[in-house]
Amino acid sequence: MAPLNLYLAYKRDTSRLIFWVVKASNAIITSSATLPDDVPRTPNTNGQITVSSLVSLSKLIAKHINPIPSAILSLFDSVIQARTTTYQTFQQLIANKSDPDVERSNVSHKHFINCLKSKLGGSPDDEADLEQVLFVNKFAILSIDSNTVPEDEGAGEDGSDIEPQQSQSSQKRQQKSSGKGKKAKHGKNANKKNKKKQQPPAAKTQILDDVPVESYRIIQDEEGITTDYLMAVYALIQEWVELRGYLQGLWQDVAYNELNSAVAGAVSNIAISMIERSAAAMFIDFPGHDSYETVMNTITRGDPDKAQGMFTVARHMISPDRARTMKVQETAIDVKEQFLIYAYQDLVDFVTDFQNTHSGKPTKRMLGQIKDWNPNLDLQRASETERLKWRRDYTINWLYDLVNIFSSIVVQRNTMRGERHVLASVDWSTSGPWDKHRRLFGLNEFAGMVTHLAMQKPGSDIRRKILPHHIFQLQCIVDSLTISRGWSLSGLRGHVLRPPPRSFRPRRDVDLFLDRETQRPNSGFLQSVELLKQFFQKDGMLHGDLKRHEASYGVLEALQYDFINWLGESKYMSGLTNIPPSRFSATNSNGLWEYSPFLCGVGLEEGLREAYRYSFMVLDTLPEAVLLVHLHNMLVQKGYITVPVGLYASFQELFPTAFFIDGKVPTSNFGEALQARTAKLQSPRFFKTKSYLMACHAAGWNAERIPDSDIPMPSLLGGYRISQTKHTVDPITGQKRLEDTELVNRMRARGVPDEDLMKGAALFPSPDRGEQPLPQAVREALVPQGYTMGNIPEPGSKGGNHGLSGQHLLELLKQDISNDVCGVMPLSSQNYVWTMTRFMMLFHQFERELKKVRNPLYVRAYETDPLWRNHKRVGLAYLALQMQNDECLKVMAREFENPRAGFMNHIYWEDLEDSESTRSSRVDDKMPDQCSVM
Repeated sequence: MAPLNLYLAYKRDTSRLIFWVVKASNAIITSSATLPDDVPRTPNTNGQITVSSLVSLSKLIAKHINPIPSAILSLFDSVIQARTTTYQTFQQLIANKSDPDVERSNVSHKHFINCLKSKLGGSPDDEADLEQVLFVNKFAILSIDSNTVPEDEGAGEDGSDIEPQQSQSSQKRQQKSSGKGKKAKHGKNANKKNKKKQQPPAAKTQILDDVPVESYRIIQDEEGITTDYLMAVYALIQEWVELRGYLQGLWQDVAYNELNSAVAGAVSNIAISMIERSAAAMFIDFPGHDSYETVMNTITRGDPDKAQGMFTVARHMISPDRARTMKVQETAIDVKEQFLIYAYQDLVDFVTDFQNTHSGKPTKRMLGQIKDWNPNLDLQRASETERLKWRRDYTINWLYDLVNIFSSIVVQRNTMRGERHVLASVDWSTSGPWDKHRRLFGLNEFAGMVTHLAMQKPGSDIRRKILPHHIFQLQCIVDSLTISRGWSLSGLRGHVLRPPPRSFRPRRDVDLFLDRETQRPNSGFLQSVELLKQFFQKDGMLHGDLKRHEASYGVLEALQYDFINWLGESKYMSGLTNIPPSRFSATNSNGLWEYSPFLCGVGLEEGLREAYRYSFMVLDTLPEAVLLVHLHNMLVQKGYITVPVGLYASFQELFPTAFFIDGKVPTSNFGEALQARTAKLQSPRFFKTKSYLMACHAAGWNAERIPDSDIPMPSLLGGYRISQTKHTVDPITGQKRLEDTELVNRMRARGVPDEDLMKGAALFPSPDRGEQPLPQAVREALVPQGYTMGNIPEPGSKGGNHGLSGQHLLELLKQDISNDVCGVMPLSSQNYVWTMTRFMMLFHQFERELKKVRNPLYVRAYETDPLWRNHKRVGLAYLALQMQNDECLKVMAREFENPRAGFMNHIYWEDLEDSESTRSSRVDDKMPDQCSVM
């Protein structure tokens, strides 16, 4: 499901195409009596072929296999279109200066295309999808010209056609030739025919069987390698331009529409990971050419100024029937802006300046440029030059603060303790020894990278270490501020200006989460830790062990300390010994956070994730949660509570398997149900459900790596995965059904039939989340002169990849993340420390009221039965569930409703959102009947 940019899709489709060509041609070669002179006499055993071989093998296949599966023709078209698009783009770059290499490549390329298209023809009625054609035994049903196949060759005992060239198939054929079946022929030509029919050695066949599809490729000459690199560079830039535009819209929603900044931070992390993975997957083919500078020198030919005007973006008006198009606007994009050259130069200038002194202070020359940065500059009235300078000054000042705070722990060890750490050699990464010392939330990897570059010796070659995703991330950081001040960037419209939001503060959501000033009782994390400590102490006194919860409280206290000092605010704002003061001290010494919505968003995301993780570490050491949910369920089932109490009903719904075996809520035998659940304790003991944020982080912000077991249902990601599940036919009923997967089985267990699940598959992709095919009229207008337009299969058809685009995948994940943070499945919104406090408080109420009436169950659990001496609350709950003493249950029911606690009582935010409220308004929204093409 991972979206692929132009180059990665081309690379995948090429591998699949070569895989099919090799398999098909091998089957023909091993079964044919005579072969053309330009075709190899032995099967391919390594999955690699040259362009000339591809042409000759394609001719061979076209002669013997008719019709060619339409899915394979779609692969040919996909590969051809990717190459022509890239060549045309590169030709535009050098339109004013002829390039013999490109001209030569285009002639060769066009010849290659024409050869393929002239030799292959397909049937539009072929309904086989690509997966079937590639990986199922398709050669058993291909129609092969019988005149080219020797008698008995390729036919088994049942007369079936040729099988795939696989080791097992070869072994079967060899066994059949000496066993039962058709009688062997005799005569003077028998030996010759047997020689012709002899199969390749099993070892060679096995070698090919071991080659993964991804390793099938065209062997390129130098010209071909250059072409592929150009394609990779163009695809990567196109991807980051599109994702940057989407993220700008997201941060606009944070500033103007009150989207929770943790949602934008998490989605930004996913987008950055997408760029990083795309670059890594592409440049594995081009070692030593993966730096941002190499990419940029390639696309601009080393001169961004001359490249200006060579790239355009156009908006096309599309007729309602999508048959006609009219170009309504065309603009030359700002190359330095859209290709992130400004951000790259700012980073390089900062690192170079920092290296000059290693003091954490700008040089005099740099200070003269950046010292007068004004956070309140009216960007609407400023000129374009003034805006660009304002942004550059902010970027360099902010990077100084980032590196100074991140390196402070090691610098202070040197200056205050006399240690001798060589700053250029320190491992600043998140896997290094200093990561255990918290200085920051949300940006530790990026801060480690920049600090490593800044600490190198002056003149060090740092440019090759700066990768595309580093610059993309810096650009996102800077964009988040400019957007919050009313300035965004559009490829089509250039600088887009609007009044800044009236009351937006970057720390808005961080402050709600922590509630440093205790403005919202029962909500903020910091206060809840202090209150829980008091109930821990009371429980310790009850059991005669004041250290009973010391370890659990220590975990939360450490997290509380880190939040106080490093999330939203930092010790840096008050000054750190021997560390230069903040570059923003003249306006706000906490400028690192106050002037960075991005840092606040990703910092809050990590804070929510850490709060969830450590809260459940503690919750798993306490019995109260499980006991109260079991008690609440029994009281509801037996009618003591007529309307379920929100907090406990919500916990039961959100974490069913944590409380009950297989998540099945008992309606009787309540004591036995508790015993059965506690008898199956594992690690983690009760709570195994990850929040969506935790699942994304554990998968490296790669949605494809999130296991089905960590995907909540319902969710858009879960629904999309189900929509991609293969269909099978039940051999008994003949009805279509979905293959068994964890998500499918979970939905079946909820009573959703396969028929409904398959109907839901039609929702992906959809117009507001999925990929829309480019109208034929637009495609024809874009086709390079001298080329013909191939057939692109529509979404849901049998060829090509029709998953979600990068932007649409981000939108899908944004909805799910929003549901987790502040929506309809709000696991990350709940303050579980406050919830634990509420649980312990309720047991304290039980104990007080039952003690007053000297209830026999209370007396037994708390005073007389030594079995419960160290687990009094467990004893009380078990006895109540098992013996169901009426007096005890009435008291408990009354206290459950004194007061009634709801899930909403302890969320971090002022309210939760529905799915519609999280829909965004994009920076460069298009009308429904328009599309933009770069």
